[in-house]
Amino acid sequence: MARCTFKSDDIIIKSPNDRRLYRLIELENGLSALLVHDPEIYPEGPPENSKYVAHSEAEEEEEDDDMDDGDGEEGEDSEGEDDEEDDDDEDEEAEGRDGELNKGKGGDSQTKKAAAAMCVGIGSFSDPFEAQGLAHFLEHMLFMGSTEFPDENEYDSYLSKHGGSSNAYTEAEHTCYHFEVKPEFLKGALRRFSQFFVSPLMKIEAMEREVQAIDSEFNQVLQNDSCRLEQIQCHTSATGHPFNRFSWGNKKSLVDAMENGINLREQILKLYKDYYHGGLMKLVVIGGESLDVLEDWVVELYGNVKKGPQVKLEFKAEGPIWKVGKLYRLEAVRDVNILNLMWTFPCLHQDYLKKPEDYLAHLLGHEGRGSLHFYLKTRGWATSLSAGVGDEGMHRSSVAYVFRMSIHLTDSGLEKIFEIICYVYQYIKLLRQVSPQEWIFRELQDIGNMDFRFAEEQPQDDYAAELAENLLLYPAENVIYGDYVYKIWDAELIKYVLGFFTPENMRVDVVSKSSIKSEDFQCEPWFGSHYTEEDISPSLMDLWKNPQEIDESLYLPSKNEFIPSDFSIRSDNLCLDPANISYPRCIIDEPLMKFWYKLDYSFKFPRANTYFRINLKGGYANLKSCVLTELYILLLKDALNEIVYQATVAKLETSVSMFSDKLELKVYGFNDKLPALLSKVLETAKSFVPTDDRFKDVKEDMKRTLKNTNMKPLSHSSYLRLQVLCQTFYDADDKLHVLNELSISDLKSFIPELCSQLYIEGLCHGNLLEEEAITLSNIFKLTFTVPPLPIELRHKEHVICLPPGANLIRDSNVKNKSEMNSVIELYFQIEQEAGIESVRLKSLIDLFDEIVEEPLFNQLRTKEQLGYVVQCSPRVTYRVLGFCFCVQSSEYDPIYLQGRVDNFIDGLQELLDGLDDESFENYKNGLLAKLLEKDPSLTYETNRFWNQIIDKRYMFDLSKREAEELSSIHKKDVINWYKMYLQQSSPKCRRLAIHVWGCNTNPKEAEAQPKSIQAIVDPATFKKSSKFYPSLS
Repeated sequence: MARCTFKSDDIIIKSPNDRRLYRLIELENGLSALLVHDPEIYPEGPPENSKYVAHSEAEEEEEDDDMDDGDGEEGEDSEGEDDEEDDDDEDEEAEGRDGELNKGKGGDSQTKKAAAAMCVGIGSFSDPFEAQGLAHFLEHMLFMGSTEFPDENEYDSYLSKHGGSSNAYTEAEHTCYHFEVKPEFLKGALRRFSQFFVSPLMKIEAMEREVQAIDSEFNQVLQNDSCRLEQIQCHTSATGHPFNRFSWGNKKSLVDAMENGINLREQILKLYKDYYHGGLMKLVVIGGESLDVLEDWVVELYGNVKKGPQVKLEFKAEGPIWKVGKLYRLEAVRDVNILNLMWTFPCLHQDYLKKPEDYLAHLLGHEGRGSLHFYLKTRGWATSLSAGVGDEGMHRSSVAYVFRMSIHLTDSGLEKIFEIICYVYQYIKLLRQVSPQEWIFRELQDIGNMDFRFAEEQPQDDYAAELAENLLLYPAENVIYGDYVYKIWDAELIKYVLGFFTPENMRVDVVSKSSIKSEDFQCEPWFGSHYTEEDISPSLMDLWKNPQEIDESLYLPSKNEFIPSDFSIRSDNLCLDPANISYPRCIIDEPLMKFWYKLDYSFKFPRANTYFRINLKGGYANLKSCVLTELYILLLKDALNEIVYQATVAKLETSVSMFSDKLELKVYGFNDKLPALLSKVLETAKSFVPTDDRFKDVKEDMKRTLKNTNMKPLSHSSYLRLQVLCQTFYDADDKLHVLNELSISDLKSFIPELCSQLYIEGLCHGNLLEEEAITLSNIFKLTFTVPPLPIELRHKEHVICLPPGANLIRDSNVKNKSEMNSVIELYFQIEQEAGIESVRLKSLIDLFDEIVEEPLFNQLRTKEQLGYVVQCSPRVTYRVLGFCFCVQSSEYDPIYLQGRVDNFIDGLQELLDGLDDESFENYKNGLLAKLLEKDPSLTYETNRFWNQIIDKRYMFDLSKREAEELSSIHKKDVINWYKMYLQQSSPKCRRLAIHVWGCNTNPKEAEAQPKSIQAIVDPATFKKSSKFYPSLS
């Protein structure tokens, strides 16, 4: 019988506001586990012992014959992904009101999920050179059945039936697996999860299929500029260096290994045998049971993990990582101009209490006056700048820390890269001259401590994964605090790290469409990226090493006036009954403004979220007005940046965006200085007049954004669907054409009319009293003394009402001529929302999704290996309900993909008929758990309320109502819903298929469609003869 060799309940430093209990244990096999008792999971106390054992144990003998052979949605590999590159800035309608119907976060019954995560201290740095991507492949294979649970989809099917989900990712030095589930099924999930690390099957036939999944995942990012850049950096690193590898893995890297005589199964088993032992494993379990019960479960289930020493794999490398004095130019896929500078220095893991790299990132990445960012923007050379050591991958490893400065350039900035680098070194010289400043460190320390003390909760599985990673990174006591703490001021260490910021230790990459002028380029072997390697002249290197002067426009930031000092909780001094004020109430309803308010009683943190949508007169009346409005909002956002940046550093954030004729303004974070910031923002907005220089640069950036729209096939398919569904939809290419002709005088003459009448709807939620909220509303009224915009002048969106039996198709080629991925998105229009009946309809749609999501993935992804993305989800488009099936594939064309989706849909009758009562109830209960799950934080709750406001639904208890409706839904109701809306024999089955054809397919095949399908060639012409639903929002 396994047992603990170490146990402590008081070792973990936690926030005084954290009610969870933590226990660290170590097992005889070397495995470390952090047990977390969350009292909010079972507010009334955990269920009786027999009940939760029955839930978690008895069902383990069930046979899930209707859904076998599939894995979880694992493999969300984060290597090489870079979020800054990933936002396509699609047309605003796509971001605004069309999205998944939210199945979760109802909040009323205060239920929470249980979760667990296992972090294993081995990643892609441990790949054998002859089988690159093996660690990532191993991550995939652990989902494919075990000795105790041989069915490939047993783990994911169990989670799916019990309101859960799972994921996993492979990093350079660790691999993390995590899940969440209804709390009463935690032990059953832990049992299945434990077998990943005890006895995975790794069947050869499963391996052959899963190689295709690895390849599909790689093809997802094949055209991603950030991933391509990182692989160029790996490819050009020193031979034999840990960076010099291809960590993604694909069919070529793995199949080539087999063709070269490598026994892939032997290699993967060896990797597992060598590294998947207790000494390299960190487990986190979050449950509502007592720490003693959680400990018993972990000892019982994970005691059989192979024994191993508690070590941390470390990778050493001698000499420089990259050649000195080189400039690399990478040909971009998207229309971008990026200057990427990197400096390397020794691993600083051991100095996490001092965080010298964060001190330097704060200054080098600052955006206020005196900063590099501000100076380069003023010169018209840059639009954004970020700096620091990344959290993952090769940027923060035992080999080295890599400090990156990424500067997005204007076209003129692209011509000035050597001058820009010179100014970077002027600022670095400034930092050396003024010496490290303790007051700056103390500001970061105050912000870190404040953020730790009042940290908002995350979803449970995210928190479990974060803690598991931190167990590998920090001493146990700082597993939570380690990310926030600035404990020791060490000026000498900062000077030491600053010493690595030299031209000799710098790598320069330029990513641009026009990077490569000649045919004399090299080709990176895995992504096929074109790049050149140039010498930087010694005279430039000398100039950068010691700039002769420092421009007077460069100086350190001023003290931060937005760091809060008042952390009092407003609800502590009130005697109101929180049960009577669960939802926002309207405190102002006037022609100019409607304002909703709710004081927070749940989270009791000194935070508030204030959201506003401002209708602008004629802002979406026609194509030109739409483009001018968007340009105005982008210029306003640009002008606000200097004001809001310091507040952002102090965790008080601002966001400005456009939704049709509305400017959306959000100010959120610590509430102490929120009114002051809102006043400054609105005053700036009122007096804002665009200047010639900023107009030129922001217009250029907007053109670039429009050119990059629809570069990703999945975004493109959603765009094409909305272009058909929405009556008013301005095409990105048309917007670009109009934008090219616009001058600053056009904008200056447009703004007064645009702002001559307004209508504001807002929400104040959090730690502000009602009188404080009214003061905020008065700031608007005093700032904008304009007449109200009447309702008939506000833009209303209408959604097409597809005719009975509609069977429509829209075909398009991929925008990027090198993009191999094709997409089929099959949209079924259901009904427009209408009163209480729509709540029941939403319950049916969500329950159907809950039932079919895993079988769809299992059949089309795991068995048929159509592509990495296989998904279905409810959709709501301006309050018209729908349902979507979507597959992205680099192997098959859209016609074949649609055939497989149709075949799956046709087979659902059999699947639904064969669903036994117990399984059906499990799915219902799983959905119920999602609907009534407690909002993890104030921000989640605010967003839930805000979605009701912007939809003009105002049904703040929607999830609670849906849960009530769910109780009366039977299997026959779901089957009838399926027959009515998804079976083609029904007149209420209205389909719109979007086909995006990859570069390796033949779009001419679309011409041979059956006569029963109507092709939409020109959406505008099609919509002229169509009927539309009345607008509800």
